[in-house]
Amino acid sequence: MLNGVIEQDKDIKIESKQDMKPVTGRIPAETEYDDLVFANKVVKHTKSNTIVLARNKQLIASGVGQTSRVDALRQAIVKAGNFGFETAGAVMASDAFFPFPDCVEIANEAGIKAVIQPGGSVRDQDSINYCDKNGMAMVFTGVRHFKH
Repeated sequence: MLNGVIEQDKDIKIESKQDMKPVTGRIPAETEYDDLVFANKVVKHTKSNTIVLARNKQLIASGVGQTSRVDALRQAIVKAGNFGFETAGAVMASDAFFPFPDCVEIANEAGIKAVIQPGGSVRDQDSINYCDKNGMAMVFTGVRHFKH
């Protein structure tokens, strides 16, 4: 905006398990739900574009401030490995939807089996289909935590 002002409202929403809508055939296990709630809280307070990986209510890595969600995920996976964290069994949270299934494909290759994201892409079904084919759980929140 030339000579303009951008205003961003305060993000006061915090989702609970009840706010999550499962969209895949596999529903998250209770421990995965706990990790998804935790990871989504971290996403809310992290610079966009961000991907958060968590397990046992612990942040194991995040990829933040990237121009690409794929780059953010790859950054998070590398960081987890560098710090000695295993990504298998972790959950993934994203502050925005996936316009393509590439992120869930990369996450699955890293052993991540549960995903939380806002949903809202015209191609959501592509990611849902991939998750269903690969035994992954995915939930939508309907809320985009986009922080700049």
